Amino acid sequence: MRPMKQAVYSSRTADKFVVRLPDGMRERIAEVARNHHRSMNSEIIARLEQSLLQEGALDDDSAMRLDSPDLTLHERELLQRFRQLAHRQQNALIALIALDTEASKDED
Repeated sequence: MRPMKQAVYSSRTADKFVVRLPDGMRERIAEVARNHHRSMNSEIIARLEQSLLQEGALDDDSAMRLDSPDLTLHERELLQRFRQLAHRQQNALIALIALDTEASKDED
């Protein structure tokens, strides 16, 4: 199995932006993030990205929109659930799929 490429993104190279949250919102975000098994930062990023993608505000050609006619219902659900995962979980899932694909090739 080939090693996966590591993202160039890191907390040191990432853009930073301070947000003032209304009373109680920090605690609500923390609770939702715990329920999704990710950090508050990952939760906020996932929700912002999902919202911007749905509005078409992100012009990332490589990002498949959930309302794309090219997606089946199953693909749409998988993509939506995948985008809700923390980056660590996304990487683990991709590695698992790659491992399964390699094992399937060895069986043939």
